[in-house]
Amino acid sequence: MKLESNPRVRQQRCASLALQVALALLALCAVLTACSSSSSAQTSNKNGSSLRSTVGNWKIGTAVGVKALRSDATFRKVLAQQFNSLTAEDAMKWVSVEPTRGTYDWSGADQIVAFAKAHGQKVRGHNLVWHRQLPKWLTNGNFGAAELRTLLKRHITSEVSRYRGRIYAWDVVNEPLDDTAGLRGTMWLQKLGKGYIADALRWAHAADPKAKLYLNDYSIEGTGPKSDAMYDLVKSLLAKKVPINGVGFEAHLDLNYGFPSGFEDNLKRFTKLGLEVAITELDVRMTLPATSDDLAQQADYYRNVIAACRAVKGCVGATVWVFADKYSWIPRFFPGEGAADLFDSKLKPKPAYTAVLDELSQTSS
Repeated sequence: MKLESNPRVRQQRCASLALQVALALLALCAVLTACSSSSSAQTSNKNGSSLRSTVGNWKIGTAVGVKALRSDATFRKVLAQQFNSLTAEDAMKWVSVEPTRGTYDWSGADQIVAFAKAHGQKVRGHNLVWHRQLPKWLTNGNFGAAELRTLLKRHITSEVSRYRGRIYAWDVVNEPLDDTAGLRGTMWLQKLGKGYIADALRWAHAADPKAKLYLNDYSIEGTGPKSDAMYDLVKSLLAKKVPINGVGFEAHLDLNYGFPSGFEDNLKRFTKLGLEVAITELDVRMTLPATSDDLAQQADYYRNVIAACRAVKGCVGATVWVFADKYSWIPRFFPGEGAADLFDSKLKPKPAYTAVLDELSQTSS
């Protein structure tokens, strides 16, 4: 390169080169700043796409099956990221914890409680008294009233005591009402009388005075004979000073039957008794194969349930009954129906998930 001999020209060229370098550095800084902002935005969006990150102390939960928890790493990842409350799908039911009389198996329940503790989640206990999923030694035992009462008290006391301080709420009596709005004619009612409900609540309270105690049932979401019967039942328990803190609304919904009428007002009337309420087993099934219109309607149902609960001061949370179609109970019990959950069979979020996230985000702002 030939050097310019004129000092003035050389000075001008140096100044021009310096300006070009400065402009290049400014452009580079702008690019780096934009990349940094974009990365921060992506991280924020990723963090914001969690259900649990939007709700604070409000409970957004799911039922958990032990098999999925033990074998499916993707399931565990979504479970930890999205939910702040876990309910044992089956692991705390009598048939699971005492399959043989006097021989206990707490392994599944313990694993769920341990997972919750490790991931900053609460645990809801389900359930202590039910007419289903009972061990054969109990149902075939032909026990008299006195012995059956002793067995029930021992079961409740043993299980609640084991998890004392680690379970925030128990579904003490599950589905005490039948489809005609009367007390369900279980062996508990037939042999122990209707007082078994109050006794179960008292025994659970004695075992863990700080746990919230619930009655839990299906088809009580809208106003009608069965929800009226539940209202009358809990009102009578309160009048007798029986320790009861809340009512669980299962909310197993079906697109074929429409959305429950008066849902929000129904929740409110229970809270006016001084009780808290919760959505405890939410799913929305449909006839298969699911269409895009079905999935959109399902999303509306999910959004409406969450909106109703969030609008009621005493509605403390919502639990979905497993979060993924891959592990749903629906196809086994309702042949030809399914696709009931927030995530699909590949554990990918569905429109229902987005609807719930949007509703939680709006009501949290």
